[in-house]
Amino acid sequence: MIEIKDIRKSYKMGDQSVDVLKGISLQIERGDFVAIMGPSGSGKSTLMHILGLLDIPTSGSYNLNGREVASLSEDELAVVRREEVGFIFQQFNLLPRMEAWQNVSLPLIYSEDGFSFDKAQVLLDKVGLAERIHHKSNELSGGQQQRIAIARSLINNPRIIFADEPTGNLDSKSEKEIMEILRKLNEQGITIIIVTHEEEIGQQAKRLIRLRDGVIQSDERLQPLSSAGSEKTVRELRPPKFPVREMVEHLHQGFQTLAANKVRSGLSMLGILIGVAAVVGMLALGTGARQSIEKQLSSLGSNLLVLRAGNVRVGGVVQESGVRIRVTLDDVATIKSQIPAIKDVSPSSSGRGQVTYLNKNWNTSVMGVAPSYEQMRASTPIYGRFFSEEENQRRALVAVIGTTVARELFGEKSPIGEMIKINKVNFRVIGVLPEKGAAGPQDQDDRILVPVVSAMYRLFGKNYVDSVDIEVRDANDIPDVQDSLQELMNKRHRVPVSAQGDAFNVFNMADIQQALNSTSQTMSMLLASIAAISLVVGGIGIMNIMLVSVTERTKEIGLRKAIGARRRDILLQFLAESIVVSVCGGLLGIALGVGFSLFISKVVGWTTVVSPSSVLLSFGFSALIGIVFGSYPASKASKLHPIEALRYE
Repeated sequence: MIEIKDIRKSYKMGDQSVDVLKGISLQIERGDFVAIMGPSGSGKSTLMHILGLLDIPTSGSYNLNGREVASLSEDELAVVRREEVGFIFQQFNLLPRMEAWQNVSLPLIYSEDGFSFDKAQVLLDKVGLAERIHHKSNELSGGQQQRIAIARSLINNPRIIFADEPTGNLDSKSEKEIMEILRKLNEQGITIIIVTHEEEIGQQAKRLIRLRDGVIQSDERLQPLSSAGSEKTVRELRPPKFPVREMVEHLHQGFQTLAANKVRSGLSMLGILIGVAAVVGMLALGTGARQSIEKQLSSLGSNLLVLRAGNVRVGGVVQESGVRIRVTLDDVATIKSQIPAIKDVSPSSSGRGQVTYLNKNWNTSVMGVAPSYEQMRASTPIYGRFFSEEENQRRALVAVIGTTVARELFGEKSPIGEMIKINKVNFRVIGVLPEKGAAGPQDQDDRILVPVVSAMYRLFGKNYVDSVDIEVRDANDIPDVQDSLQELMNKRHRVPVSAQGDAFNVFNMADIQQALNSTSQTMSMLLASIAAISLVVGGIGIMNIMLVSVTERTKEIGLRKAIGARRRDILLQFLAESIVVSVCGGLLGIALGVGFSLFISKVVGWTTVVSPSSVLLSFGFSALIGIVFGSYPASKASKLHPIEALRYE
């Protein structure tokens, strides 16, 4: 079935050439169950990628079912992959926006021009997931996701299944289930080739090949090959075609992508909206953007200062760590009592924590805060309650968790009253924080709040706090409070005059808010200034967003190519998505432009005329923009090499 002779693979790394495979020759018969093992860097994954037609050798001969494939073009290899092989990836490579049955039948887009619910249902039942047919991948366990990947690999009735570390990300129970499914598939006559680093997995195969340093170290037959392996037939490949159903399916997926990425899609349409709806539409969008930023800024609280300890310096040289200044709980109490303009304070002690609940494990940010943090940072729990000052003083082991932590540890289950371990210390969950979303790269919902005294003495082993949030009663008093804070802290810690500039840092959150608001206003003015630019600018915006989409979905492109998509298929998919974005943006722009014209006519009394020809012209331009400016990103996506795309992080 498979015969390779003197297969070599080299990679260029700068001016040097690295030989990964150094003349591999072997034969694999139909119906065999082969495990390829070897240490990291031995070349086993590279060999599988070549056998699976995801990569091409530098030199050598590869004969598959009587067909020489080592020198086939990328599109020809895609057709062979589609007809002859199925892939099971270690990372599953499921598309999160699709349901289980759609992930399973995804290869049919390229072989039969569309999804098939019935075929997917049969295969999901075969792998024991019939009841999960409408679940998305993020709603399934690792073992269930791997079963979906197995079902997907079978949708085109392949003769060979390649499995790259199929049990690498699974627990022992799921590992046994997956290996049992592979064994049954092999009994049905399907050739199974797996790459693994686990000896016990390798021993379950019928044949074990060990690689080291790019050469075969040993080739051992563990079980006899059944008679089913003697069958040798050549399956006739279906010729390329350009079906209407395929294009319709690409357009449908374009709408799905649009709905799954609403914010990015809205930004993609922005340029078209500018060209069609003109100035007022852009001003309205700028105002909406500013309100959104202001809403996010509200989570910072109002009239806030943040105090942090710095380093004492003498002669410009930082002293030894033994004399570094620390802010203590006594300092916090003194600040609140001696500066009347301060409304409340909340000391904070933070760090990373490994959190476990039953068999769930999550690494997150753990913050020890005072009860006053709740109102200062707008963090009143949506479920349960915040901890009290009495619980803080007695170092109670209670926690309020963010929505991301709640989802990762408890799923749909209520976490209130449950016990979790933070760095092996038991804490009881008493509340769930309101969802705040992301602030830059940081997920504000991926955190746990505990009483600050508990955090200091029971989690982090500190006798000091990392920072102090200080709420000022009146915004006009903030400069005076800053000066008073510096003076009070320098006096308490007897900081030399020469070092007082570095001893303590006081950050004014109001200044940060003002700067962000100023930035928002500047962006609004910028949007207004470009509102009258032609549809070409809108097309450039679409092209940029589509290029980002190509980068973001590189692994998806690699997956689609691995399951049989040719360059033309990927080109059509991304071109269809670009057309969907531009046409939808054009339609919205037309609606907004017509609405604005009617509004001006009714309220201001100006005469406006919306002609059918102007509507048709705007719609035609928006579609043309999608085709013209979507062509380059689509072409770039279609030229990605499948194995490089799959490896992309």
